[in-house]
Amino acid sequence: MVLLISLAAFVATLCGGFFALHLRDKLHTVLGFSAGAVIAVAFFDLLPESLQAAAPGLGASNVIAIAALGFFIYLVFDRVIFFRTHAHDHADETHAHSHRGSLGATALIIHSFLDGLAIGLAFQVSSAVGAVVSIAVLVHDFSDGINTVGLVLKSGAEGKRARWWLAADAVAPILGAGSTLFFAVPATWLAPILALFAGFFFYIGASDLIPESHHGHPRALTTFMTLLGAAILFVAIRLIGA
Repeated sequence: MVLLISLAAFVATLCGGFFALHLRDKLHTVLGFSAGAVIAVAFFDLLPESLQAAAPGLGASNVIAIAALGFFIYLVFDRVIFFRTHAHDHADETHAHSHRGSLGATALIIHSFLDGLAIGLAFQVSSAVGAVVSIAVLVHDFSDGINTVGLVLKSGAEGKRARWWLAADAVAPILGAGSTLFFAVPATWLAPILALFAGFFFYIGASDLIPESHHGHPRALTTFMTLLGAAILFVAIRLIGA
C-alpha cells in the first residue's frame, strides 16, 4: 500500500510539472500560481501540522521560532552562499539565477522526500492515519511539480534541465517511503522538521516567486493566479482535514 501511494505521488508530481512545461510561454502565470501554492502549503499545512505535532515541552512559540529560523537560513543560502546581488556581468548574473533555481528545486525535492517519509511512518502508526496523510500528500504533489518546474525555468534553464529536476522531485516520495522500511524518525523530530520547511517555503514564495511573477507582466492576472493557487490549496487541505 505504501509503495502504491508513493507511485501515485510520483504520477501527481509529473502531471503538475508537465502542466507547467506546457504553459512555459505563460511562465508568469505559472509562477504566480506557484507562489500562492507554496505559501499556502506553509501556512495551511506545514505550520499547523508542526504545531499539532509539537511536544508539550517544545511549545507553539518555539515552533514559530524554528519556522523563522528556516526563513533566515534560506535567506543566507540564497543571498550569501548561492547568489551575489551585485553580479559584475551577464554571465555572473545568469550563473547566480541558476543557483537560485537549483536551491529552490532542491528544497522542494527534500520536502517531497519527507512527504514519502511521512506516508511510510503514518502507516506504521495505523492504516487510518496512513490514509489521511497520503491524501494530504497527493493533494499538493501536483502543485509541487508545478513549483519545481516554475523555479527552474525562472532561473533561465532549458526545458531538458527542468525535466531532470522534475524527475528527481517525482522520485523523491518513493525513496522517502521506501526508506521507512529501514529506520524510523523519532516523533520528537517531526514538529521541528515541518516548521523548518514552512520557513523555507515562506521565503521561496514571498521573496522569489511573487516578485518574479509580477516583473514585467500584468499584475492583475498574476495577483489573481497567486490568490487562486492559495485558495485551491486552502480548500483542498481543509477538505482533507474535515
